[in-house]
Amino acid sequence: MAEVSINSDLGEWGSSSDSGERARLLQSPCVDTAPKSEGEASPEGPGRGTTSTIGAIFIVVNACLGAGLLNFPAAFSTAGGLAAGVTLQMGMLVFIISGLVILAYCSQASNERTYQEVVWAVCGKLTGVLCEVTIAIYTFGTCIAFLIIIGDQQDKIIAVMAKEPEGAGGSLWYTDRKFTISLTAFLFILPLSIPREIGFQKYASFLSVVGTWYVTAIIIIKYIWPDKEMTPGDILTRPASWVAVFNAMPTICFGFQCHVSSVPVFNSMRRPKVKTWGGVVTAAMVIALAVYMGTGICGFLTFGAAVDPDVLLSYPSEDMAVAVARAFIILSVLTSYPILHFCGRAVVEGLWLRYQGMPVEEDVGRERRRRVLQTLVWFLLTLLLALFIPDIGKVISVIGGLAACFIFVFPGLCLIQAKLSEMEEVKPASWWALVSYGVLLVTLGAFIFGQTTANAIFVDLLA
Repeated sequence: MAEVSINSDLGEWGSSSDSGERARLLQSPCVDTAPKSEGEASPEGPGRGTTSTIGAIFIVVNACLGAGLLNFPAAFSTAGGLAAGVTLQMGMLVFIISGLVILAYCSQASNERTYQEVVWAVCGKLTGVLCEVTIAIYTFGTCIAFLIIIGDQQDKIIAVMAKEPEGAGGSLWYTDRKFTISLTAFLFILPLSIPREIGFQKYASFLSVVGTWYVTAIIIIKYIWPDKEMTPGDILTRPASWVAVFNAMPTICFGFQCHVSSVPVFNSMRRPKVKTWGGVVTAAMVIALAVYMGTGICGFLTFGAAVDPDVLLSYPSEDMAVAVARAFIILSVLTSYPILHFCGRAVVEGLWLRYQGMPVEEDVGRERRRRVLQTLVWFLLTLLLALFIPDIGKVISVIGGLAACFIFVFPGLCLIQAKLSEMEEVKPASWWALVSYGVLLVTLGAFIFGQTTANAIFVDLLA
């Protein structure tokens, strides 16, 4: 494989001492990888990971599936019906898979083991810092979405337990949404977010997978055997405009975004080869597509244009099967928040240490004080924003735009830079084709992010 130009000025930011630490902090929850060494440059070298091909497929599926599936029925409605929604997903899947393959190629060429380290090595300091800032903002926004999801599901469960009718006003203070979200967050999320290491990640991953499959099964069953009180709205058959189709892209990006954790998964494989990885991610994305398609199609056909941005909110509170699905989602989100916060906090810590020129192996007490302060600020800000942003659709739209950067923009930039460094070694036709594809990825990702940001700003201003 041709040599990729590696950024050589990392020492200006003092990053050389903490790259291994950040690699361990930001690896996938399900991946167990050893620190890299010089002898591991070759895929056949000793000390590689222990993950089998089947195991890698499962981990990628697990990283892809999550609470984002609750928004897919609304995405089909936004896109303008089944034909537009299915076509959009199938078309985007090609770019999603290619982005995962590009990241593996660049990881192998640069001998880096995490997403942000690959971007640092291949694209340089400025793009690397931008990538880390984007990861921090994305994880911050996702934590807000998780708290909103907890509140949404708790509202339905409490309404049944308190025997309150749907939409009843004048609720008791202890059933108020702001109180229940805050209580749950302080009792469960905050204690799980403070530790330096998170040892329960594998259990959280298992819980998330079980909850996701159960929710999908319930939505499909409820479509086949609907309840009498559920009446669908208008079933759209065509999009109102092309803009409507594009508005569904952020939700799809949020659902399929597993790229940040894909690089550690690739490097955890026994034989990390790009060709094998292509088969892994193709199989994983097809499985994820089946889950999202089942949820999106059946949820949309059940409620039509009246579907809620969180599809579970469209079902009656008294439905016990759906109540179990809500409980699964709450448990999954309760354990997923600390993991996302953990990753975001690690990026913030790495940026701070690099800016200050501090080594990782510093006074433990200073690290502990900084960690507690970072956790409290992160937790309180996400909680306050979740309490005053009741519509999860807006949050998903914004973080979906950021997810487009991980899926399209950064892989596209890596491909362009990698090919530029190989210009003299590759046939001109192949070189131009790959560079052009990289430009296409960057353009598409920038378009989705720009449109999402513009919509979020102007819609709020007009409102």
